Order: sequence, then structure tokens, then C-alpha cells
Amino acid sequence: MDVFNKLQILAAAAKYDASCASSGSSRSNVSRGLGNASSSPVGICHSWAADGRCISLFKVLFSNYCIYDCVYCANRRSNDLPRSTFTVEEVIDLTINFYRRNYIEGLFLSSGVLKNADYTMELLLLVVKKLRLEHSFNGYIHLKVIPGANQELIREAGLFVDRLSVNIELPSEKGLQMLAPEKKRDDILTPMKYIGNKINSNREERKLYKKALAFVPAGQSTQLIVGASPEPDYQILHLAEQLYQKVKLRRVYYSAYVPVNSNPLLPTMTFPPLKRENRLYQADWLIRFYKFRAAEIVNAQTPVLDPDFDPKSSWAFRNLDFFPVEINKANYETLLRVPGIGLKSSQRILSARRLGTLSFDHLPKMGIVLKRARYFITCQGRFLEKIDNEMLIKQKLLAADLPVAKMGQPHQQLSLFEEV
Repeated sequence: MDVFNKLQILAAAAKYDASCASSGSSRSNVSRGLGNASSSPVGICHSWAADGRCISLFKVLFSNYCIYDCVYCANRRSNDLPRSTFTVEEVIDLTINFYRRNYIEGLFLSSGVLKNADYTMELLLLVVKKLRLEHSFNGYIHLKVIPGANQELIREAGLFVDRLSVNIELPSEKGLQMLAPEKKRDDILTPMKYIGNKINSNREERKLYKKALAFVPAGQSTQLIVGASPEPDYQILHLAEQLYQKVKLRRVYYSAYVPVNSNPLLPTMTFPPLKRENRLYQADWLIRFYKFRAAEIVNAQTPVLDPDFDPKSSWAFRNLDFFPVEINKANYETLLRVPGIGLKSSQRILSARRLGTLSFDHLPKMGIVLKRARYFITCQGRFLEKIDNEMLIKQKLLAADLPVAKMGQPHQQLSLFEEV
């Protein structure tokens, strides 16, 4: 099989991995080297295709052969599909040539498990070592750790890549035993803990020794498959919160289960649960940046995220006694709890208050979404629209979010980056 045919098979096989991050590193170029992962504070720019592929990274599997037969996986051992495996040199040549042609800005490399975890990890390590040492490649590299691989292989890989990730895949041990019985949860969690501890110790080492090599400068991430197993959102977010606290993950990526296999153990669905995936990302954002706890967003009494409302609005409905919030007096943490007020707009409010008293006319200019915030705030003690009834507020918000199409024009596409 020629390289082009291999590329078609293995690039397509990689599209189900959503944790294709490409930012957070400060690796700079060296004399006569190739590439540069040092960029602006927002990291390497990239876009995403509709099926989850990251456009600006060379996102590919080393091989789609796999010794495991995970029920939910498109590349499972028992599936009858075209199979292929790159050589180390083929991956290196493709990466360098794509980079020189400005097709990509880095490499995202994963693989099915060939023979065993150590054998596969050694091949992946050989790719990144040769790129760095023999070809002076300084572009971004994100490498998937093979669960169960030897820690020494993981340690060495961490010195050559920008980010490592271990896919936890399913939210519970019960789900893993049901859908991937050949895998062990400890083989997934142990390397995550090791990488987290190693990142922390490396930071301390680099404070003492300036020439010490950086270990995974862009941190580690993981992916959770949503909808393949029956765990509620409460269990998923509680796990994510623990991972952020205990192993210092940079990101948890939530991937709506794509129904690629037919099996009685899998849920019956026609389309992946994308709305649920979106709500989980919104809730995750609240945990990471808005100082919410997972138990405030979902708990045993309300274990599932509301598909009709963002998680912050849902929290506000359950805590109406927390409101109204006076814009001219509330502190930063309180402002972050208001639907329609985000991180930047909270900071703008605090800055603007030093110059004078704020009114409702000032708020839209600061990026505040008044169609959400109006029911939860006051300015100078006054409401813009006072409603104490939860159901009526919900009806108003649903009506405000309905896209209104003008004559002869398509419906407006809502922004992913609107303040929450």
C-alpha cells in the first residue's frame, strides 16, 4: 500500500478523537531548525471541521490495527474495515513536507495498540525523537499515551512533545467493564497521575536549574465519550472536577458518541448527542473559570443538564434567592454568577465603576447579554424587568433565544463565544 492510501485510511480513523489541542506551548525555534510552536498568548491558530478533525494539525493514527475490541470504537479488532500502519519514516516525512507547504502547524499523533502498549509507545516515541533530534522540528506536537505503557517511555516522550494525553474514554469503571472489558481503569489513571506529578516536579526543577528540559510544557488533557454508557451528567462532571484537582489536567474534552457500531450493549441512536456535549462543555467552563463546583451545577436531585438552558441559567433558576445582584456593588465572584455576564464583562464592570455609577444603558457596551441578565440584576436599585416567577422567566428566555429570520435572509447563527 502506498503512502497516500495509508494517509486516507489513518487520517479518517483519527477523526473520532476530539482532544486535538494545539495551544499552551512556548517551544521556540533554534538555529536552522524547522517550525516554531511559540506564538501569541492564544496559541497556535486552528479551525475544526464538522466531523471533529483539527485542520491546522496533522491529525493521524500511526496504525488503526488494534488488539482491543472496545464495543464503541470504530477501529475495534472485530470490525471489518481497511487497515494500515505507517512506518516511522513515513510519519516524519509527511509531517515535515506538510509543514513546509504550510498545510499544518504541528502534529497530533495517536495509534491503535499494536502487539502491546510498550511496543506501540516505543514506535510513537521514535517518531517524535527523530523529528526533534534528527530533523530539528520545533513545531507543536501532541502525543497520545498508550494506556499501560511503561513510565520510562512516558517520561522520555514528555521531554520531546508539547502535550500528552491519556483518553479516559468512559466515565465509570462499570462502563469500561461493560464496553471495553480488556482495558483496565488503573492503566488509564496511573499514567495520568504520573504525568501530573512529573509536570509539577519539573516546574520546581526549572526554577532551580534554568537549563533543565521542559516536561510537557502545554500540559495534559483527556477525552470522555458521552452517551455510549448510561452515566448521568452529574457523574461525568464530578469525574472531570476530580481530574482537574488531582492530576491538574489542562482540558477535558467531551466527545458525543458517534453510532458507528451495532451492538445490544450500545444505546440506540441515529445521531450523536451534540446538544448534551455542548452543555457539558458549558458546565466544564463554569468549573474551570467561574468558580462553580460540579455539585452546584448537577447533583443527585438534578443529575442531568437541562437541554433548553445553559448551566448557569439553570443554576440561577434554582437559586432565585441569590438575586437580584446590584451591578454597582457586587464583587467579582458574585457578578460571575449572573447569566449573561462573563469573565471579561465582569472585569469591565469593576473597572467602569471606578469612574462613576453604571446604568442599564452602559451594560451592552461592556458585552453583557441583557436578554439573559435583565431578570437577575439591578442598577441603582432598579430592575429593567422584574419577574419573580421561574416558569415565566424561562418562557421569556426561550422566546428571546428563538432565531428571527428577516424576509429573504437565513436564520442567524448564534456565536459559540457569547457571554454565559
